Amino acid sequence: MSAQAMTSSAQPAEDMQAAPVCAIIVSGGTGSRFGNPGGKQLMEVAGRPLMSWAIEAFDRAATIGHIVVVCPSERRDDVRRLAIEPFGFSTPITFADAGATRQASTHAGLEATPEGFTYVAIHDGARPLIAPETIDAAARELMGNGELDGIVCGQPSIDTLKIVDEQGEIESTPDRSKFWTVQTPQIFTVKALRYAERLTEVMGFEGTDDASLVEQAGGIVRCFEAPRDNVKVTVPEDLPLVEALLRARGNNA
Repeated sequence: MSAQAMTSSAQPAEDMQAAPVCAIIVSGGTGSRFGNPGGKQLMEVAGRPLMSWAIEAFDRAATIGHIVVVCPSERRDDVRRLAIEPFGFSTPITFADAGATRQASTHAGLEATPEGFTYVAIHDGARPLIAPETIDAAARELMGNGELDGIVCGQPSIDTLKIVDEQGEIESTPDRSKFWTVQTPQIFTVKALRYAERLTEVMGFEGTDDASLVEQAGGIVRCFEAPRDNVKVTVPEDLPLVEALLRARGNNA
């Protein structure tokens, strides 16, 4: 996997101590369900490309010292031109090439993380509503507890859950108090995530999110309650809600 700098990736040691987290923004989707050849991350939402909202949040977060954008190599120039250069971000930004799976894309972002960073924050480029305050609060929760290997943003489940069989018939109703719905960012120590990736590769384990790799490797990961509006744009029906929330946030700023 290759990485290419947009701005200088050299970071003074004191800057890394003050902002020890490297953000990895994964934007590897093809956008096929949206019919957009540039991928859904470049669709205009509330006046700018979707993914630039997430980049802006990490750019404004005090704990973030570097940003790696993971995207297909053929879309790199478009991402730079449309989603980064017009907005004057101050945090150094580099690129890594997306892989065939989300797990491979995260690995590419981790490999492109500059030396010296202690933590990485993995985030979906299609989650534009993440706030800098949430990023910093979650990162500091991890930074302040040496026993933890990771922090996952999410919320306790408020819906009743059902376990069903292959025909959709209900088998049982579990206690929802033990369930959370999880999102991104998911923040880990670099050491724990590197170890988890190596071990799960040997095991042939394919996780549904990055935290599941660390869990499989025996790491300790804690859920961190974040605002429920941190939704992911997955299908076209998600766009009106996300756009309305972004515009409302701008009007209240």
